[in-house]
Amino acid sequence: MISLDAAPSGRDRSNLHLSPEEAVALVPSGATVAVGGTGSLLQVPETLLAALERRWEDGGSPNDLTVVHVMGLGDHEGRGVDHVAIPGLVRRFIGSHFVLSPREQGVIARNEVEAIGLPAGTISLLYREIAARRPGLFTDIGLGTFVDPRQQWDRMNDRTTTGLSELATIAGEEWLFYPRFDLGVALLRATEADVDGNIGMDDEAAFSDNLAIAQATHNSGGLVLVEVKRLVDRGEIPANRVRVPGPLVDHVVLTDYPNQTPITVTDPRRTGTLPNRPTAVEALPFDHRKVVARRAAIELHEGDLANLGVGMANGISYVALEEGFLDRFTLTVEQGIFGGLPGVGLDSGTAINPSAIVDMPSQFDLYDGGALDFAGLAYAEIDRHGNVNVAAAGGKPIGPGGFIDISQKARTIVFCGTLCGGGLDVGLTDGQLVITKDGRYPKFVDEVSHICFSAERAHRQGQRVLYVTERAVFRLAAEGVELIEIAPGVDLQRHVLDRMGFVPVMRSEPRLMDSRFFRPEPAGLKPRPRRDAKRERPKHS
Repeated sequence: MISLDAAPSGRDRSNLHLSPEEAVALVPSGATVAVGGTGSLLQVPETLLAALERRWEDGGSPNDLTVVHVMGLGDHEGRGVDHVAIPGLVRRFIGSHFVLSPREQGVIARNEVEAIGLPAGTISLLYREIAARRPGLFTDIGLGTFVDPRQQWDRMNDRTTTGLSELATIAGEEWLFYPRFDLGVALLRATEADVDGNIGMDDEAAFSDNLAIAQATHNSGGLVLVEVKRLVDRGEIPANRVRVPGPLVDHVVLTDYPNQTPITVTDPRRTGTLPNRPTAVEALPFDHRKVVARRAAIELHEGDLANLGVGMANGISYVALEEGFLDRFTLTVEQGIFGGLPGVGLDSGTAINPSAIVDMPSQFDLYDGGALDFAGLAYAEIDRHGNVNVAAAGGKPIGPGGFIDISQKARTIVFCGTLCGGGLDVGLTDGQLVITKDGRYPKFVDEVSHICFSAERAHRQGQRVLYVTERAVFRLAAEGVELIEIAPGVDLQRHVLDRMGFVPVMRSEPRLMDSRFFRPEPAGLKPRPRRDAKRERPKHS
């Protein structure tokens, strides 16, 4: 018999552990830096990003970085990507969502840096193409939207003169092609590292892109830096819980920001490492947001595979829980979550009592292939054709996040929001909606500034589309946006038609929305019966 170590390493790791300052000193000027994490500050390398900011402030280096990140990485308070949103330090941002990072939004809006806005799944899946050294990513996600070279070409400001996507035709069909580029540095965050650099993520509420980024950076000849909450001995992380293998990791640092999210330090209900147990959560407050969530929830079918975006649409899950049918369909979150109750606000990207957690590229494979039966999503603008914009509003760059991936092939889509924005004040009295002060600007406009959801493609694919507001419900018809319902207590002309930038299609007098939506007690809602048959997944179009 011969002896075998508990977990043989095969590498000299004597310099594995560095201080944050030592680690970021290795970042060269001109590098393309992939920042891991997603959804507020989930797995965001806060300590490394803050150290990089200090290095710039102390010596003006590195400079001219291209920073790549998938979702919005911030908390509205300066953490996350905002640490490096400095002209000179950064030359270009490539991301899908910028709204959580006001400094990043500001430098993009002022044309102080270049900025590319892509669907989240495109970036997530491109990491895998980079890792495999394939030419790049071919995808139909984004055709007919602002990332298409025939529209804004994914450019988020005037300083950005060229986009990333190319239009390709294969076997007579159009695709978007994103060429591979090399990653010079990866900044990642996880739970623990052993002395060989194996990375565990047991305290994290999602796995995000960490493995794909590490593989892509390693195979680009780049540097993989991971911040962790703790260092452990060899063999302390069981092999089936290692999320990034040690050979892909160059150095680790200890984090000084151990939070799971900006508002949750640690919550084992979200990590999936322990058996789920019954738990208590607060019901949604009774207000117009709950009205919208209730109306949207009745479009669900039993057995649906669903995704709910941030904002009012996220309330659909809480309505389903309160009404007793959350277990009659499966909610998913693009961060890789299946089942459970999705987090709201700055806990977005997590779920309480999930049934499964996978990596984010795999989740986008599922979405991009047409698996979703139902999607509930927010909006910034809707136009007369039924196109939807979420990429920019009021002069501020927002980015599409996972919106394009989720909406482009879902069987049923319910867009959730208010008819007007800016100072809206409404109340609910005796089963009716009372508009005390209307919003300053309409969200239903003649033409959207950025197409993130294409009504033309939706017609072609046979998608069912509703637009649910607190005072009216619309559907996508062949002729455009059709008004089908109004809230009790609402004046059709004064509160709806006069507050829109176009005249909707009206085949008849709109019917009243169900009065139960406007009362505080549970409404007795149920999902629709199970769909008769599994649909044929949408073909490339």
